[in-house]
Amino acid sequence: MKRSKSWAILLIAVLMVASLAACGGNNNKTNNTANKPAETTKTDAAAPAETTEPAEDVVLSFWSLGTTNYEALAKEYTALHPNVTFKFQNTADQTAHHNNLTTALSANSGAPDIFQLEIGFMERFINAQDKFYNLNDLGAKDIASNYLDWKWKQASSIDGSFQLGLPTDIGPTVAYYRTDVVEAAGLPTDPDQFSAAIDTWDKFAAVGKQFTEKTGKPFTDLTDLLYNGLRDQSEDQIYYSKTDGSFIGDTNPQVKKAYDVTVKGIQEGWVGNTLLWSPEWNQSIADGGFAVMLGPAWMAGTIRNAADTAGKWKIAQLPEGAGNWGGSFITLPKEGKHPKEAYEFISWMVNKENQLKSFEASGLFPSIPALYDDPAFTKADDFFSGQAIAGEYAKSANRIKPVYYGPLHDQTDAFFKNALKNVLEQKADPTKEWNNAVDQAKKLAERS
Repeated sequence: MKRSKSWAILLIAVLMVASLAACGGNNNKTNNTANKPAETTKTDAAAPAETTEPAEDVVLSFWSLGTTNYEALAKEYTALHPNVTFKFQNTADQTAHHNNLTTALSANSGAPDIFQLEIGFMERFINAQDKFYNLNDLGAKDIASNYLDWKWKQASSIDGSFQLGLPTDIGPTVAYYRTDVVEAAGLPTDPDQFSAAIDTWDKFAAVGKQFTEKTGKPFTDLTDLLYNGLRDQSEDQIYYSKTDGSFIGDTNPQVKKAYDVTVKGIQEGWVGNTLLWSPEWNQSIADGGFAVMLGPAWMAGTIRNAADTAGKWKIAQLPEGAGNWGGSFITLPKEGKHPKEAYEFISWMVNKENQLKSFEASGLFPSIPALYDDPAFTKADDFFSGQAIAGEYAKSANRIKPVYYGPLHDQTDAFFKNALKNVLEQKADPTKEWNNAVDQAKKLAERS
């Protein structure tokens, strides 16, 4: 598979597999906290008495995604720049959101001036450089050092010459754990001590086995999140080469390690048999049906839904590194007629001051590491036993390494997770299932 495939071919392919699109570690979850319907709003903040803006009025259309404070920030910006106003279209459904842009770009009509691009859809658009403004040409190079290097590179061409978007939020992964459940098994509840007890995957597996033998409960909730936790610690690339797009998952030692550790958990009984987002999984969160969940920063919102568990959770670091699941970028489709004004706004919207506002208003975890020393990141969280959990997310964010996913990541990932599902539910042979997943991935790569 070559990265130089035409945009037209890519459009056809992505529309056929749109339902497989995923989020930031390339899975199907966004930062939404509510099902907010699409709506259009024009900012109407009052203008200050003095301004140096040109007389020409500029209206920027902005397609935003999920629950953010971006409309509020746009109103602030209009107060500073009265000639610039905004028309928002907010969508809660991230697949529909990105499909709408795909359709508009294909028709060369209807794209917005500003588009919020979720990381799980990055590979759909990263090579469509003729459809977007290169933000490096507008000044992005001058601010690149403000952001986490791995986050910036997610929206960069391989050689760094083209920058598709400016970074917004991130989803660093951590180990959420129930203090009452681990304490009952004789494990330490202090975050540093618990992190030390599981700081390698071999130790994680050994502790998991001992925990389950003692309590009869699974140590970690389900196979997918365990596999993700290891998979995303790959060096540089996961299933596909970032240089020529060829399948390399079968020779990536971290993919095999992720598979083998998950198989070990299945066979030894310390990984749970529930499905992500299922009622059974949510019930196990509430009931203390497991000890540890490996998940991103935004997963805290799901845990908080089990209100009766307040004060029973803490956060530790993942063994051997970290990964990222979720987050987005702000892009400028080339159909927009005001790239200068649009860039000036988005670079302001995602600067240090405003990423802090987005964190405090909407829980969007910042991609600017200089913010991690702010007092907002040392606040105690009563739900999480008084722990300053933002500081733990910051530790994780600083451990993440850049990794290439590729446009076929989600389909390929499903092959390996289906293999693990067969091992879990049908007691299938792990080696045969691995070989079958590899064969499926190779055929997919050949067809593409």
